[in-house]
Amino acid sequence: MRILVVRLSSMGDVIHALPAVASLKHSFPHSHVSWVIRTRWMPLLEGNPFVDEVIPFERTLRGIIATRRKLREIRFDLAIDFQGLLQSALVAAAARPDRIAGFHRSQVREKAAALFYSTCVEARMQHVVDRNLELVAAAGASSLLHTFSLPDGSPEGHLPDGKFILASPLAGWGSKQWPVEFYQELATRLDIPLVVNGPPDAADILSTIRGAHVHLSGIAGLIHATRRAQAVVGVDSGPLHLAAALSKPGVAIFGPTDPLRNGPYGGTIRVLRGADVSTTYRRATGTHDSMRAISPQDVLEALPA
Repeated sequence: MRILVVRLSSMGDVIHALPAVASLKHSFPHSHVSWVIRTRWMPLLEGNPFVDEVIPFERTLRGIIATRRKLREIRFDLAIDFQGLLQSALVAAAARPDRIAGFHRSQVREKAAALFYSTCVEARMQHVVDRNLELVAAAGASSLLHTFSLPDGSPEGHLPDGKFILASPLAGWGSKQWPVEFYQELATRLDIPLVVNGPPDAADILSTIRGAHVHLSGIAGLIHATRRAQAVVGVDSGPLHLAAALSKPGVAIFGPTDPLRNGPYGGTIRVLRGADVSTTYRRATGTHDSMRAISPQDVLEALPA
């Protein structure tokens, strides 16, 4: 059996799909599982025992043609679109599989994507990880795993020699970010170093956090730093979900997005969110007021001893 997984991006969403893909491979142990993913996120799948082939996708004319040609070389029995976009559905359809499974049109970001599915699943669970597991169960997976298979990572840049708290201040939307100046105050109150991680192009903004140790890295370096950290402080972004997948302790600061749906999975990270915050997934650029309502002292008190 040949299975195609389509989850093109981004870090947190790829991580949230890992248990579902592991469940597919475990349920069909002699299957061949191919995963189409954007090149940027391929390091997350390095050495994954549940994925036989990683097919890179670049959103350029040349990249699209190359991916389509690769997909046409293989006859797929099943494709599963975890993303729910017209683009991801078209990638699944380009492979000409016997079946395409995806979420119901009421639960995808772009309703037109559901037109390509032969199996539409209306998920009833709250968290994205559990919804992905529902999807593969409907597609035939009979053995559901809650396994996050992630690579070891590798050292990048300099980290403190001893214990440290790791924070990744940046998120895909500005409204999900905790104010940068709050990290500075947190750094002054901690009794161990606060390491703030980001990609190389985040050097300017991270360097404004006085008292913190700036760590610039790619995905491999982030994984290594997360494994080494004593605890993490995060927002609704990929690095937080990475830490949760690695069962790290810590604190998650949430505001406009719903932690029941998108929060750290597994119970090792404590979530801070105001009691009366309205949930919205509007991709605003400015910091949401609910994020400012959580103080550095709140975070300090919530961190594990």
